[in-house]
Amino acid sequence: MQFKEVRAVEEKKKSHLPKGRLGRTLFCIVITALVGFIYFYVSLPAINLQDGSFYSFLIFLCVVYIACVVLTTGVAAIVEENSVKGKVKGGFSFIKKHCLPVGIMLAVVLLAAVVGKVISIPMFRAAAYRDLLDVQTGDFAQDVAQISFSEIPTLDRTSANYLGDRQMGTLSDMVSQFEYSNDSTQINYQGRPVRVAPIGYADLFKWFTNRGGGLPAYVVVDMVTQEANVVRLPEGQGMKYSFSEPLNRNVMRHLRFQYPTMMFSTPEFEIDEDGHPWWIAPRLVKTIGLFGGRDIRGAVLMDAVTGESEYYETVPTWVDTLYTPQLIMEQYDYHGTLVRGFINSILGQRDVTMTTDGYNYIAMNDDVYVYTGVTSANADQSNLGFLLCNMRTKETHYYVAPGATEAAARASAMGVVQDLGYTATFPLLLNISGQPTYFIPLMDATNLVKSYAMVNVAQYQIVATGATVSACEKTYVNLLSERGVVQGAGLPDVQDEAKGTVAEIRTAVLDGTSWYYIRLDGEDVFYAMPASQDQNVIVLDEGDEVTVSHALPEEGESPAILEAYALTVGG
Repeated sequence: MQFKEVRAVEEKKKSHLPKGRLGRTLFCIVITALVGFIYFYVSLPAINLQDGSFYSFLIFLCVVYIACVVLTTGVAAIVEENSVKGKVKGGFSFIKKHCLPVGIMLAVVLLAAVVGKVISIPMFRAAAYRDLLDVQTGDFAQDVAQISFSEIPTLDRTSANYLGDRQMGTLSDMVSQFEYSNDSTQINYQGRPVRVAPIGYADLFKWFTNRGGGLPAYVVVDMVTQEANVVRLPEGQGMKYSFSEPLNRNVMRHLRFQYPTMMFSTPEFEIDEDGHPWWIAPRLVKTIGLFGGRDIRGAVLMDAVTGESEYYETVPTWVDTLYTPQLIMEQYDYHGTLVRGFINSILGQRDVTMTTDGYNYIAMNDDVYVYTGVTSANADQSNLGFLLCNMRTKETHYYVAPGATEAAARASAMGVVQDLGYTATFPLLLNISGQPTYFIPLMDATNLVKSYAMVNVAQYQIVATGATVSACEKTYVNLLSERGVVQGAGLPDVQDEAKGTVAEIRTAVLDGTSWYYIRLDGEDVFYAMPASQDQNVIVLDEGDEVTVSHALPEEGESPAILEAYALTVGG
């Protein structure tokens, strides 16, 4: 009785559906196409056999079509068929009778996905995975130049985003309509390390009322001076394309419809040397089997204002971010773990190495390099060395430098200032007196940098702190000299020289130490030196010709006194 009632209800429903097999087939195709378009519009898979999401899209289409056929045929009819032929046999019979091409397509797609996954796993392609990253051994002291104070980033991503977000609060005409995106990219802009980030619409209603003009500004945070600025775009040239756009002008959706077969890594926001905003979309390729060996091959550069885009096999030199730190670390982990084959990576683990947990950025030669440590398979508290990789070209060097991990260095730095409660950021690797050195900004509870620490990589018990970068470096180099790590007087590496005639000499006793303050003819600044450092300063007279090695001023400062490190009388 119940079966008959179901059959009656279904007959009534089917009266509203297309008549005949051809009509029902066309109806199912139309419904599948509509549902498939919505799925494609939301998920944006690349129409590419190397994209796993494309297989999910095809499987979804097949399932929707079969479900539509079931709806138009009627559940009761299917149940009746299965009760006669058996569930499994009846199910295959139904597919064969009503949707054979789609059933074949579903089986082929599932088989291709499984086979593609199997032939791409490292177990069978260990050598190919190992060679994804070409790693050259380098000499740290020679390759990594000593960076001047004006080039040393003193912020990490978290503190930079905090400053950028706080800067938005100073703009009364923007703060109610727009918000800081918290999606910043570190680049070299006009020779300085900065982080740039677009602003975004505050909510969907604010997008609807402001979308005509686009996003009117982006934020630049100077990683050295810790200054954040909102850069307004010219009137009528707002950014129409961003990730805060929900429809066609969304960055990924715009790229997908322009390049339907191309796979992309996550696009990064950058500005060129003229300050014009762009989206850099690295082209993602799979180089091993069907799904393995992720790599980058060129990028699409999309104008954030107009949406115009162009693919470059070799990107312009002003582009800084093409390879992500995560991709570089993934490729090195394959390189380090599969060095002697797949079996050795599991059993024995001879010569197996891997990256440490974390990374940071270094600006050199107008490029941005990602830094990460390298440790053994045991992942203990010691590093074997570290990697520097150019994020535009993927040129990678490994430097042998046994010593503390970044986590151990951070703990050592925080131990020195534990009474102040400062938190150590992820270290930056510097060359100080030829020594690999962790440079660690120390932040307070409000994410503002209050102090700096330098920790020797090889001997992480050598820790120096200072309120400024120059003061921290001077203390650190003196410690290196005292411990016999470096030879010489322990003078900081980043310094300058002043030559001239002594115009004025003043003296003072500070904390029991005699200090001499020397002003050269034609200058306003005094060079301060204790008598204990160089006794020649005691017999110095006005009119003597001297050469003074002294500290560099902090960025943006014009101090009246600079500390002198060395003095040569007689020019």
